[in-house]
Amino acid sequence: MPATILIADDDAVQRRLVENMVQKCGYETVTVDSGDAAIAMLTAPDTPPIDALVLDLVMPGLDGMGVLAKIREAGLAVPVVVQTAHGGIDNVVSAMRAGAQDFVVKPVGMERLQVSLHNALTTSALKGELQRIRHSREGRLTFADIITRSEAMTGAMRTANKASASTIPVLIEGESGVGKELFARAIHGSSERKSKPFVAVNCGAIPDNLVESILFGHEKGAFTGATERHAGKFVEASGGTLFLDEVSELPLSAQVKLLRALQEGTVEAVGARKPVKVDVRIVSATNRQLLDRVKSGHFREDLFYRLHVLPLTVPPLRMRREDIPHLVRHFLARFSAEENRHITGVSGEAMAHLSQLDWPGNIRQLENAVYRAVVMSEGDQLALSDFPLSAGVASPPTAAVHSEPLIIEPGFHAGVVNGNEIPIAPFPAAGTLVMLTDGGDVRPLEELESEIIRFAISHYRGQMSEVARRLKIGRSTLYRKLDETLGQSGDSAGTDQAG
Repeated sequence: MPATILIADDDAVQRRLVENMVQKCGYETVTVDSGDAAIAMLTAPDTPPIDALVLDLVMPGLDGMGVLAKIREAGLAVPVVVQTAHGGIDNVVSAMRAGAQDFVVKPVGMERLQVSLHNALTTSALKGELQRIRHSREGRLTFADIITRSEAMTGAMRTANKASASTIPVLIEGESGVGKELFARAIHGSSERKSKPFVAVNCGAIPDNLVESILFGHEKGAFTGATERHAGKFVEASGGTLFLDEVSELPLSAQVKLLRALQEGTVEAVGARKPVKVDVRIVSATNRQLLDRVKSGHFREDLFYRLHVLPLTVPPLRMRREDIPHLVRHFLARFSAEENRHITGVSGEAMAHLSQLDWPGNIRQLENAVYRAVVMSEGDQLALSDFPLSAGVASPPTAAVHSEPLIIEPGFHAGVVNGNEIPIAPFPAAGTLVMLTDGGDVRPLEELESEIIRFAISHYRGQMSEVARRLKIGRSTLYRKLDETLGQSGDSAGTDQAG
C-alpha cells in the first residue's frame, strides 16, 4: 500500500495539478479545499492515516501558517511540504520555524515535488524509528509506536489497549517474529506501571537447571557456583511488568513454583529461608498452541488458566500485507542511517514483490531482508535484484540458494550447506518415520538421522538456531551432520526430485 498524501489548496486547478503529479510519483492522494478541512482530516479518528501533507500557505479562513500551528498544538507527527506563489525568504523562514519539512514555489515541477515528498517521508520514518528505539529503551513504548495500517490488527490493538488499563494477566499468541514483545512493551508503556521496570525473560533460552535461580533468585552458597546472591527476575520487575517469552518451554518443576508465585504474590529464592513479597504484572507469550501443550502433559492446566486470562493473538505478516510497504520504509530509513548509506527508496517493482511474499519469519525476516539489501546494494535505490533471498518465499525455486537454508513452503525445503544441496523433498505434516526397509530390516541409523534433520529443518522453516535447539545439538554439529548426511545422499537426491 503506497503512502497517502493529503493536498490542501483552495485553488481547484492548482489542487488538481498537484494531485496528478503526486499520483504519478506513485502515492495515493486525498484532497481538501481549506485549512479547516485539512485539520479535520488529520484529526478525525475514522479517516485513513495521512503520511504527508502538501499545504498551500495562502488560503481564506485558516491559512497554511494556522494549519501548521494547529498541527503542532495537536502533537501530530505528519511531515508538511508547504507551497505558495509568494516565495519570499520571510515566508520560508516562518514556515520552517512553524514545523514545515520543505518549501516549494508555485508552479512546482514534478521532479522537485517528488524529491520533497521522498525526503519528507524518509525523514519522518527515521524519526519514527529513533523514537521507537528510545521509547523501548526507556520503557515508554506505546501503541502509537506500532507500525500498522491493517484492519487485521484492529482487534489485537483494541484488546491490548484495554488490557493496559488493568493488571489482568495477558497471554500473547502468534508466530515467531510477529512482534509479541513489542505488544508486551506497549501494554507496559501504556499502563500505570510505565515508570517501573519492564523485565523480559526468554524462558526457552534458559537451561533447565537454572530456571528457578534466574526467575526467583538464589542465596549465596545455595549451590555450586553461587558465589553471590542473585535477586531474580521477579524481584527485579517488582512494581512493574515481567514478560515471560516462550512460556510454553518452562520445565514442569519451574511451572509449579511459578504457579505458586502467581497465586500468593511471593517468591522464594533457592536456598532462602522465607519468601519475599512481590508486586508483578505478568505478560506471557508463546508461538505454540499452549492448550495443545496442556493436553500432551507438557504444561500444567492450572498454570494455563492463570496465564490465559486475556488471550491476544497477533496476526502474521501474510495476513496484513498492507503493512509491508510502511515497515519497509521504516527499516530502510533506520538501516540507511546506521550503515551511512544514501539510499533514496525502494523501486515499485521490488515493493510490489515484497508485498506479495508470505514471509514465514514475519516482521523479523522482513527486517533482515531490508538490512541485507541496504548493505549489499550498489545503487541509490533498492531494486528487485537486491532481495535475492526473498525470491523463493512464495513459490518453489528453480535453483539452490547459496546461503543459510530457506524454507519454500511448509513441507518443502531447498538450500546449500557447506557446498551440499539439501534436496527438495516432501515430508508428512505429522512427522511419521518409517523404521524398517522394504525387506523388513531396521534402517541404518545415519538414514534415520538424516531424515529427522531434514524434517526438523522443514518443520521450523529453515530457522537453523531453532532446529539445533530442538534437536539439542549445537549449530556447528547440525551443519556438520548436514554436510555428512547430505553428501552421502547425493545420489538419491535426484531420484527424490524426479519423483
